[in-house]
Amino acid sequence: MLSDILKPGTVALVGAGPGDPGLITLRGMRLLEQADTVVYDYLASPKLLRYAPTAQHLFVGKIASRHSLTQDQINALLIEKAQSGHKVVRLKGGDPFVFGRGGEEAEALRQAGIPFLVVPGITAAIAAPAYAGIPVTHRDFNSSFTLITGHEKEQAYQDPETLTRTPATGASDLDWSVIAKLPCLAFYMGVKSLPRITEKLIQHGMDPQTPAATVQWGTTPRQRTCVATLQTLAKAVQQAGIGAPAITIIGKVVNLRQTLNWFESRPLFGQTIVVTRTRDQASELSVRLEALGAHVLEAPTIEVTPNPDLTPLNRIFCSSVSATLPRTFIFTSSNGVRFIRDYLRSNRLDARTLAGSQIAVIGQATAQAVRDWLCIEPDIVPERAVAETLAETLIERGDVAQRHFVLLRAEIARPVLVERLRQAGGTVEDIPVYQTRLVPQLPAELLDALAARQVHWISFTSSSTVQNFISLLGNNYQEKLVGVRIASIGPITTQTIRSFGLEPTVVSEKADVVSLVQSILEYGTGRASTTTRPNP
Repeated sequence: MLSDILKPGTVALVGAGPGDPGLITLRGMRLLEQADTVVYDYLASPKLLRYAPTAQHLFVGKIASRHSLTQDQINALLIEKAQSGHKVVRLKGGDPFVFGRGGEEAEALRQAGIPFLVVPGITAAIAAPAYAGIPVTHRDFNSSFTLITGHEKEQAYQDPETLTRTPATGASDLDWSVIAKLPCLAFYMGVKSLPRITEKLIQHGMDPQTPAATVQWGTTPRQRTCVATLQTLAKAVQQAGIGAPAITIIGKVVNLRQTLNWFESRPLFGQTIVVTRTRDQASELSVRLEALGAHVLEAPTIEVTPNPDLTPLNRIFCSSVSATLPRTFIFTSSNGVRFIRDYLRSNRLDARTLAGSQIAVIGQATAQAVRDWLCIEPDIVPERAVAETLAETLIERGDVAQRHFVLLRAEIARPVLVERLRQAGGTVEDIPVYQTRLVPQLPAELLDALAARQVHWISFTSSSTVQNFISLLGNNYQEKLVGVRIASIGPITTQTIRSFGLEPTVVSEKADVVSLVQSILEYGTGRASTTTRPNP
């Protein structure tokens, strides 16, 4: 078994897969985690860079005839970084050696005396059809499968170095008379060449009625599939507005799409949904939506940082003075739980510090965070995930005046919980565990999608996400949100949405991510019971 350790001065040519970040290999992911420098291209999912958060990220992508760097310059960059002692990952879309010019990069590294290794990736000609419901081999239709580059002869797509190559060195002409007899073909990078490709195949004897399909952005939520015949494919693709990156499959196996189309049949496929949670919290919601087929745009509106003043926490957790009253620790969000976990770890403490105290939380997500991060089962989890209900639950227990309540929450938080407990005779200490601040701006990808009317949903999981999102959108926010459906996580968030003159399309029955996703799903399938009118 090969070692997964990337040594300084070594380059790993890693196949990133076809676009779905979940399709990278385990070895590729482990090497990314060790990298000092990641050199990535246009077709490698940017989400993979999360595995190398501290590395230098260098984009060297090529989009048709627009190249950020020539191949020689990319080779030189890899050599330079390796000679500087960096652990380098060259992240290439698909497989490095399938029309990825990985062989040329490996040659350059060998000539420069740079050690390298190769991690194969899933190539697009296999993955994109699979996600479109097209198996590239089937014993009833074909026993061979041929990969061809679609713009081998397209001069406009070739850099000067490629133009000097002779047929014997790799730029060979295709023998269309042979290719036309093959049962299943996959053409890479051939959208603009489709008229020439289909014409050549028909001229050399392939049946014009042969099933054919072009898959754009295969394996991603942006996937689009155009199915036609060999004779009509070029025109159909043009009319559908399908462009690069795309794979074209020609053969009888295309007919199986009618039965095997699984990826594009998911209930939220084709829906673009904006997630406004903080970057740390967005993952769970994004993963659930993406599993249902949605194209998720993460647009965190706030940044969360620990409170630099640790004096109150030190007094509670590190002081040798014993508490005079039994304590109830209250967590109002998973952020508070996470920061307390980090605080305890940094002080070489653990859950035993909370022994003998009650734990009360707002919401199932916060309760799960307490279980996962503190290894404690919460004592009090009210049915409704709002501060008012938690206050009522605590007061109904009848011992508020005999307890010391410690609220561990955001610097800016609603005062209702503190006020209600103090009115009931409780001793309350409100400790700001973390701070929130507005991000500088919304992602350009989101603004572009809104301008193009390509956003279907915006999800709001707190009042602060609503307020901050509206603030970042600007004064004409209502105009920008025309036609966009809004999903609200609960009654408090809904009140804030309405205060800005907007109306939620759905309001989740429970204030948690699972219920929010379910409400969006039920609206899409016509089964929603908590829907209101969409924004005009």
